[in-house]
Amino acid sequence: MKQFKTILRFELKNYFKNKTFVGITLFLVLAITVVMFLPRITSLFDSDDADAVNDGDKAVMLVKPSAKELEELVGTTFAASFPDYDVKVTNEDEDTVKQKITDGEVECAFVMTGMDSYVYYVENMSLYDANADIAREALTQVWRTNAIMAGGLSAEEAVDIMSFTVTGEAVSLGKNQMDNFFYTYIMIFALYMVVLLYGQMVSTSVATEKSSRAMEVLITSAKPVAMMFGKVIAACLAGLIQLVAVFGSAMVFYKINEDYWGDNPIITSIFDIPADLLVYMLIFFVLGFLIYAFLYGAIGSTASKLEDINTSVMPLTFVFIIAFIVVITSMSGGDVNNLAMRICSYIPFTSPMAMFTRIAMSTVPLYEIIISIGILIASVVGVGVVSAKIYRVGVVLYGTPPKLSAIIKAVRKS
Repeated sequence: MKQFKTILRFELKNYFKNKTFVGITLFLVLAITVVMFLPRITSLFDSDDADAVNDGDKAVMLVKPSAKELEELVGTTFAASFPDYDVKVTNEDEDTVKQKITDGEVECAFVMTGMDSYVYYVENMSLYDANADIAREALTQVWRTNAIMAGGLSAEEAVDIMSFTVTGEAVSLGKNQMDNFFYTYIMIFALYMVVLLYGQMVSTSVATEKSSRAMEVLITSAKPVAMMFGKVIAACLAGLIQLVAVFGSAMVFYKINEDYWGDNPIITSIFDIPADLLVYMLIFFVLGFLIYAFLYGAIGSTASKLEDINTSVMPLTFVFIIAFIVVITSMSGGDVNNLAMRICSYIPFTSPMAMFTRIAMSTVPLYEIIISIGILIASVVGVGVVSAKIYRVGVVLYGTPPKLSAIIKAVRKS
């Protein structure tokens, strides 16, 4: 245990002294800070823009039909359809309306070329501008109402008929997949990035020690199990600290700017993660990282040169990428309980992503969760011990990268 603690402290210090590690962490925290403060910053410019518009008049509509009742009907419908705008009905000509938009006096205008057509004018068309679609629905309602009125009904009766809506309610007795979709996606993507990044760092660290002959000295002064577990757990802790710094700062800055974010469904869902789901996320994240980090470390100990690392870890990386694709495909298709996902929920290399996704986006019996976690814990310990043995025999494996059969034979003899 003393050797393990010494190695753990040494490896952690190396991470915190690593300029790249510290630089990436600070960059991510800074980026998150900018993103979380973005609504507050943009609100300052929005307020200035709002002052530039006369008394908040944000929309002008040119109504060409001369019938007074029809003009009132159109104006009332548009006012109800655009509650955030000050809708004005005017008979000004098109050029005047366009000039007002260009001068910033109004934001946009709907010029009606008939009862069933219009032209929408705006200075800069936003990617998310839905005004034209809203206007189309509003004018469709006006046209239908006018047609009903032509049949003898009053305007009030026509509006009552056209505004009737059927009410309904959807109730999920299990999990609503959309509620937890963003939690799941973030966890899967974070695990994907951390495993590939830190797994590569562990294998590179081990290969560097071997190529410099430092491994031969270390292996005589510390037990292989303590060496391997110290390195891997140090990498795990460094990754967790980095993630806590990034997501922790995101949480703090979100709370500071919560009023400015409003009811943004994506942001709100991300920061309102249920406590039980957060616990499962941490469990599967840590165990998933450990099992891959041990394997990356073992593979690194068999490489004689740093140049061999990328080739050696490629099969393991492919396994992880395949698991990632299976999970993401199932999430996108909405069927997270398909046969592939059920099988992957009990395979140690895929269960951290597959089982967590099923827990987050469906109802999974407790015994299945316990079995999956139990298999994963046992696999982490087993893979860790085997990796330590490979690390020990890796000292004598120089030259060309050894075949799997040679590694297994060497481990059996050790």
